[in-house]
This record gives sequence, structure tokens and C-alpha cells, in this order.
Amino acid sequence: MAGEVEKLQELVDNYDNIVFFGGAGVSTESGIPDFRSQDGLYHQKYDYPPETILSHTFFMRKPEEFFKFYRDKMLCDTAKPNAAHRKLAELEAAGKLKAVITQNIDNLHQMAGSKKVLELHGSVHRNYCMKCHKFYDFAHIKASTGVPRCECGGIIKPDVVLYEEGLDNQTINEAVKAISEAQVLIIGGTSLAVYPAAGLIDYFRGEHLVVINKSPTPRDRYADLLIQERSDRYLRRFTVDGKIL
Repeated sequence: MAGEVEKLQELVDNYDNIVFFGGAGVSTESGIPDFRSQDGLYHQKYDYPPETILSHTFFMRKPEEFFKFYRDKMLCDTAKPNAAHRKLAELEAAGKLKAVITQNIDNLHQMAGSKKVLELHGSVHRNYCMKCHKFYDFAHIKASTGVPRCECGGIIKPDVVLYEEGLDNQTINEAVKAISEAQVLIIGGTSLAVYPAAGLIDYFRGEHLVVINKSPTPRDRYADLLIQERSDRYLRRFTVDGKIL
């Protein structure tokens, strides 16, 4: 473990174009459930599988059931950034980290202070009327009941990418640019099982690939530094500019 920390520290010390690509494992310590771990949402019982509920087709056909699950499992107003979120924000403030590319929709990176956050799957903190496009915040959806509707009568939809929906083109382009220009790419807290997001890793042409994840990923064999630990607990271990932050 000490050797792995030293190797990670060396990369942080020696490079100033680092990009972080993360997933649900970064936020589990903050109380946000993941999907695929032993205690994840896929291993809990609902009337429908989570992957079905979080699909565009299900949202359109059974919005009442969608929002019942969504409020219960996707809207966590007690979650706070953990040490990993804060460390990444500090790394950015020090001029080392150029972007956080996240599959999470919880806004915790921004709450920790990160500025350049590319949300591949959107955010629960943004919601829009499907008819007039009026914006509604997290609190509005959390306090609503049934199917939330705009004052114009339209259904309010969370600005999250559901299954069967495409990713935002501008966000993809920015992510591709950041990854392709990075000297060091740190992958943390993701099984890299969800596409097309996981496919963005193919654009990395830099010097060092770091993978920090408790379970195996398809990129493990390509990693210069492989750390099979929980990313949210491991990312806090390095220092920035010689200071323990």
C-alpha cells in the first residue's frame, strides 16, 4: 500500500495535466448508492429492475412509477462531498488537475469546489419542463409529489441521461479533448461497464494510466498503476504541493 501511495504521489508531483474519470464508487462514502456492488441498486428488489425504471421508455410510459423510484433512490439531499471530492478540488486549485469527467449525477464534485466538471450523465440538480423548458431545481423535485408538472402543464424531466438516451455532444467533445490531451489519466470508482461513457478512455494517449477501483475493470491490464481499493478512501492519501490538505 505504501508503495502505491508513493507512486501516485510521484505522478501528482511531476505532472500538471491530470484528468480524473470517475464513477459511483467516488460517492458511496457520501451515502450515494451505486448500482453494481453487492449492496447496489441492482441487488435490491423493486417492482421493476432499476435499469428498466431508469429508461426513457419507462419514463414516458409510467412516469408515476419512475418518480417514485427516482425520489426514493436518486435524490439524496443529505449527501455531502467526501475527502476524495475535496482532494480532487484541491488538485485542480493547485493547477494539476485539468478536468473531472464523471458518470455521477450527484453534483458532489461541484459542491467540493471543482470548477471543470464534465457530467456525462447529467445532474439531479437540473430539471426542465418538457413543454416550455422552464428550469426547476433539486428542492422543487424533492418536495413534489406524483408526476411533477410545470405551471404550463408540461411534465418536468430531470436533466439526467436515461437508458436509451444519447449523451450530450458538447460534453462528449470536451471530455474527449481533456482525455486526449492529458499526461496522466486517473480512473476511479467505476467498473467501466457503461457505454458509451467507458469508451472515452480509448482517447487517452498520455504517459500514465492509473486505475483505482475495488473490483476489476477492463482497463486493469493497461494501467501503469493499479490500485484495487475503494477509490473514495484512497484518493485522499496523496498530498498537493507537499501539503497534506
